[in-house]
Amino acid sequence: MVKIAIGQLCSTASMAHNLAQCQTLVKKAIAAGAKALFLPEATDYIASSSAESVSLVRSVQQSEFVLGLQREAKNAKFPINVGIHEPAQGGIKVKNTLIWIDEHGEIVQRYQKIHLFDVEIKDGPVLKESASVEAGTQILPPFETPVGRVGLAICFDLRFPEISIALKRQNAQLITFPSAFTVPTGQAHWEALLRARAIETQAYVVAAAQVGAHNEKRRSYGHSMVVDPWGQVVAKLGGEFKEPEIATADIDFDLIDKIRSEMPLLRRTDVYPEI
Repeated sequence: MVKIAIGQLCSTASMAHNLAQCQTLVKKAIAAGAKALFLPEATDYIASSSAESVSLVRSVQQSEFVLGLQREAKNAKFPINVGIHEPAQGGIKVKNTLIWIDEHGEIVQRYQKIHLFDVEIKDGPVLKESASVEAGTQILPPFETPVGRVGLAICFDLRFPEISIALKRQNAQLITFPSAFTVPTGQAHWEALLRARAIETQAYVVAAAQVGAHNEKRRSYGHSMVVDPWGQVVAKLGGEFKEPEIATADIDFDLIDKIRSEMPLLRRTDVYPEI
């Protein structure tokens, strides 16, 4: 059994401000006894327009935000999973990526978001992520960490069970969904989707979320949570932003093994394709 922390914050267009919030979260997570910190999607910045997003993006070698978190991880010998933006080829769009910074401060894993959020919510926001973001093209295989075998996915990926099932088939014990959910979609579907993904994969689902008003145009739902392999919510934060905060959860590997052995999900790949 090992303890993890999920961090919740309200990112703005200031990477220096966002880094300071994350440094606070790292300190809180370490003080709570966690062995890794999971941070939301787009933690480095949330811009007010596509043009601003492209103008703010930096490579990881030049990003004050990423370099700052790498120093935190190295100095504390503490892994950090964080959603960031990276430049896409051509300079017209950005990549929405999720990186794993290990206890030595090195970026050792990187996943690029596959499913992009293009929606028009009645009486709500109109968002077209594909206008400024380049979609990823592959699922990253799960990898070993001090807190278990981790599979990476991001936000809107949550609505597509295929990616989670593919990660479970490769023995992921934790599946991440760092997010910046809108308030209307969060109220309708956030917890239901997270619990469904945990139940169908018999894995821990780790969902650190943005919360509150990022700018005049955009607000995030919050309610970061961890769901266990039985579908029970074992850690949860609220939907109002006052200060950066964490919640912790114990990852029980025996529970994963117990559920998977007592209720084996034997897929009929003779009837339908393997994912």
